[in-house]
Amino acid sequence: MNGEKINSIFVIMFATAGLINSNYTLAVDMPAEGQAKCGTCHAIDKNIFGPSFMAISEKYKGDKDAANKIATSITMGGSFGWLFGSMPAKGLGANDSEIQFLSKFIADLAK
Repeated sequence: MNGEKINSIFVIMFATAGLINSNYTLAVDMPAEGQAKCGTCHAIDKNIFGPSFMAISEKYKGDKDAANKIATSITMGGSFGWLFGSMPAKGLGANDSEIQFLSKFIADLAK
């Protein structure tokens, strides 16, 4: 395994342990796909281990291609200029259909 994959695994393990210990509950407005694939590190309206969906939406507000840019970022993984850890490619195993749905959902939040 390369160093980036190992770092991502440790971030995910740490995030999961922290959420279990804090009894954190996910935002009820987050779609089921988001809860299952993104909810460990993201919430609708507050930063956890990654930026909130609303902060991501605000970043792309007014950009006609926002959903595609967000989908590309989710698919590729990385830090994208945020001051958080690096997101693994496809998050926690989201498939292409889930990525497209969630990208549009996120992009539409700040409208």
